[in-house]
Amino acid sequence: MKQKKIYFASDFHLGIPDSKSSKNREDRIIRWLNQIEGDCEELFLLGDLFDFWFEYKLVIPKGYVRLQAKIAAFCDAGIPVHFFHGNHDLWQFGYFESELGVQVHAKPILRQLGKHQFYIGHGDGLGAGQHKFKLILWIYRNTLFQKLFAFFHPRIGIGLANWLSHRSKLKTFDGNFDFHGEKEHLIQHCRQQIANGDTSNYFVFGHRHLPMIFSLGLNQAYVNLGDWIGFNTYAVYDGETLQLETFEKEN
Repeated sequence: MKQKKIYFASDFHLGIPDSKSSKNREDRIIRWLNQIEGDCEELFLLGDLFDFWFEYKLVIPKGYVRLQAKIAAFCDAGIPVHFFHGNHDLWQFGYFESELGVQVHAKPILRQLGKHQFYIGHGDGLGAGQHKFKLILWIYRNTLFQKLFAFFHPRIGIGLANWLSHRSKLKTFDGNFDFHGEKEHLIQHCRQQIANGDTSNYFVFGHRHLPMIFSLGLNQAYVNLGDWIGFNTYAVYDGETLQLETFEKEN
């Protein structure tokens, strides 16, 4: 009998830069899910699975049905799946819970997994500074703004949001790989959590697109899951050790 493991992945950004490469990425993600399904005890998806997502009352964005079906199959098989709001797909209003059976989290959570405590979240807006970005997040999370956006016909609303999202991501993506050490916002956030008494062993995030395990000392570490645009990285935890791995590394 296989030892059960816990898996973490983030930042698929399905939808960019074009439909063909996005479809190839979705196929690769499903191959990965097929591979881990047999020994997966729990699955954590840490946001930005889609480059844009907005749930109208009767409409969701077109596409990604194979990924949704695979996630639903995990849930139907009794494998808990957790989804964390990313800054690109935070407009979740119940579809994933009711249709797929996923547990959705809008904020970071604390979990005891195996021998270690985990602090888990997408990572957007955490840490000092980032005032412009935090203002944009506040607007996006504002209920009134969401209701106003819902007045747009889906063809207009989703089309406009996709254009803005693509433009923003493609403009900033190249500069997203500079590592700033202790100046990294998420590392600063981890330090502040520890100063406030957080004893988590692993602080696991997506958002930053830089796969790494960065020691914080005293058996604590900052973990970033990277992305599936350029890295195909994920984390796996066997109850004792967490490791970063790469899927289909030869490609």
